[in-house]
Amino acid sequence: MSELEEIDEGFYSRQLYVLGREAMQLMGEANILIAGMRGLGVEVAHNVILSGVKSVTVQDEGQVLWEHLSSQFFLREADLGQNRAECSLARLASLNPRVQVSAHTGPLHEDMLMQYQVVVLTDSTLEEQKRLGNHCHSHGIRFIVVDTRGLCGQLFCDFGEEFTVLDRDGETPMTVMINYITKGNPGLVSCLDEENHGFQDGHKVSFSEVRGMAELNTMGPQEIKVISGHSFSIGDTSGFTETGHGGVATEVKQPSTITFKPLEEALMDPELLVMTDHGKKARHQTLHLAFQGLHMFVQKEHRLPKPTSQADAAVLLDMVRGLNASAQLETLDEDVVLLLARTARGDLAPLNAFMGGVAAQEVLKACSGKFKPLKQWLYFDALECLPKDVNNKDEQLSDSTFSPDGSRYDGQIAVFGSKFQERLGKLKYFLVGAGAIGCELLKNFALMGLGAGEGGHITVTDMDSIERSNLNRQFLFRSQDIGKMKSSVAAEALREMNPSVNITAHQNRLDPESERVYDRSFFRGLDGVVAALDNVEARVHLDKLCVLHQRPMLEGGTLGTKGHTLVVVPHLTESYGQPKADTEGAIPLCTLKNFPHRIEHTLQWARDQFEGWFKHVPENVNLFLRDPGFVERTLGRGEAEALEVLGGVFGALRDGGAQGHHHRPTRWEDCVRWARCRWESLFSNELRQLLHCFPADQLTTSGLPFWSGTKRCPRPLTFDQNKEPHMQYIVAAANLYAHIYGIAGTRDCAAIRETLRDTPVPAFVPSSRLSDRPITEEDQERGITDDGKARLEQLTEELCSPALKGPAMHMHPEEFEKDDDSNFHMDYITAASNLRAENYDIPPADRLQVSNPNPSRPLHI
Repeated sequence: MSELEEIDEGFYSRQLYVLGREAMQLMGEANILIAGMRGLGVEVAHNVILSGVKSVTVQDEGQVLWEHLSSQFFLREADLGQNRAECSLARLASLNPRVQVSAHTGPLHEDMLMQYQVVVLTDSTLEEQKRLGNHCHSHGIRFIVVDTRGLCGQLFCDFGEEFTVLDRDGETPMTVMINYITKGNPGLVSCLDEENHGFQDGHKVSFSEVRGMAELNTMGPQEIKVISGHSFSIGDTSGFTETGHGGVATEVKQPSTITFKPLEEALMDPELLVMTDHGKKARHQTLHLAFQGLHMFVQKEHRLPKPTSQADAAVLLDMVRGLNASAQLETLDEDVVLLLARTARGDLAPLNAFMGGVAAQEVLKACSGKFKPLKQWLYFDALECLPKDVNNKDEQLSDSTFSPDGSRYDGQIAVFGSKFQERLGKLKYFLVGAGAIGCELLKNFALMGLGAGEGGHITVTDMDSIERSNLNRQFLFRSQDIGKMKSSVAAEALREMNPSVNITAHQNRLDPESERVYDRSFFRGLDGVVAALDNVEARVHLDKLCVLHQRPMLEGGTLGTKGHTLVVVPHLTESYGQPKADTEGAIPLCTLKNFPHRIEHTLQWARDQFEGWFKHVPENVNLFLRDPGFVERTLGRGEAEALEVLGGVFGALRDGGAQGHHHRPTRWEDCVRWARCRWESLFSNELRQLLHCFPADQLTTSGLPFWSGTKRCPRPLTFDQNKEPHMQYIVAAANLYAHIYGIAGTRDCAAIRETLRDTPVPAFVPSSRLSDRPITEEDQERGITDDGKARLEQLTEELCSPALKGPAMHMHPEEFEKDDDSNFHMDYITAASNLRAENYDIPPADRLQVSNPNPSRPLHI
């Protein structure tokens, strides 16, 4: 990716949303070395390769053993006895043909490291870590060490003497609406009380649209000092012409420089240990010494401690006590040392997946300067998975229970024993979703042997087919799988990974209609359920079923670099439940309809437009056509909602072409004309009506300008078919409208322009009717007007006409899908949002930002 335009947006689209073009460009120039191709190493490698660096070299001198199959998902039984790096090479390379992948089977030495920008060690001795770490530090090579032992993990980063972070958090720069700015030294900036500004001391902001103190609009970024959640100070404003009013302050992100210590020095600095769980502070401080002690044990004994050997555990404990003589920890958690000795021979897929994923993210930081890197040690443990009395000296563990038996699960048996492994194989689980998280879960299930024993089984369902944009993060799929069903391809990939896995693939949507398949009998036959879904509604429905049938549910989700997990055990833990009302983050209706001032507002408005016109109206029409009681039931939902729903149904079924409103089209040209009239209504007439009711010079009862603060005075647009954003809306809207009526559309802009030339667009006529006045905060509390009530009565009568219910009439609702670039969904959201933003002088968002919004109200798109 030597040029920006060479970034393959179709493949990297979701990653581009998070990292941005500049970071992706830097990554595309980076050469990475990953040493060690056991389970942990392949986790780092597959993530880094998918991310789009220039090249990856995987190094390993070792041969494939049975125990490696516990967590190395690119090794097969036929690879036993062969070199791990060479056996992994072809499968790693197939992940992303844009990345050069090679294997090195010899030892590591300093000279070969000079060709790489980042070096990652995953299976190395402490002496090797020190030696290579010193070399990398002195030559400006980013250096990462990651290790897992049983249920414990370690990560270390050294990015050199001066590492520049271009963007510390990757978040969209914060903006805040200004109330006033005082003259003084320093000047005080008071923000509107809509929400906290979110700034911190030392942040820099730029100003725009400030009235009065206009000098600020042309000055560079100003450093701030926070006074309160709604105010901050800047520099000396006493010499400016007058007090400032209104405007916007926008965060200007500044690069920062971080200094790292080489590993040999960092070993002795406890301040460099980053705490992710303060409830485990003593445990992780102890692990810092225990991992060093483990290296000493291996150097002396040439092996790891045996799981059942109390003598080995005692030796390791003595070594750690010796290290603590100089470290002087406040609390040395000796139980943790004993547990590490007990589990160190373990090689667990889930822990490798977690630590490998975190390490891969640090590789991307090292390449791109995006996000603040780890400084410098991190420890993680899942020791809670072990029985509470595992360190009981009176409890003798059987050697045979934890000894390897030539099984692919030996790395797991070393931690949990053979009886646990037998039980795991008999479990029956239901996975809903085979996307990014679903692929990772299925991979772990296969490696763990879940459902791979007698009576065990995995059922996976996903109604989606594979899109090209999925390939960047759903690693079970390849380009030849595009168009195939996700669940079927994923199931086949699992059988190749572990031939013993018992798995069945479904393509069912999880909703009330599929409850005849996933009924009481189905759920009662399960041991657990896992949700890997991409929408709240399906999560809520699955959670309801799990609570009803008393089955535990594991649930997880991601948004950019953020993620969450939830364990639901009915009647023991809190369930997922209905989404909580977020009154603090919700966008008020009047803001969406009339007073947007951020791009998040126009994005949500565009999504609401999409859902209303292309999903809800067709759904309601189909209900009306087949349900005689639909009108009566809708009237019982309240007058305001009934007016909206019934108006949409009548408009969609009536013949003729109302300006910008639903009507029944009979050919493609009708759809283009509808889209043109709809454009005029949304981006011109509605704004003209708003200004008719509230002119630009309108004053409030207090004598203050009505259009001030968060109320931005709108600007109606004039349609121009030569302007790309205008045509983008027409093409997307017309095709979506055609699709819901079963009419074939086209992207032929020349033909669409011909139709537009013959499309009459009625002139705007302002209305003074109360029902046409723009909605305000007070209106949200009132019912519909008398005009609205009369219209509702008229609709009720008109919908009784038999002519509306044609025998072949059926509409096709659009289910929003952001991953399909051919369905016009994202085209519509992007065009509608940016045209709305232009109405209100809000900076537009490109397609990448639209697909990865950072709104105060979740968009779920």
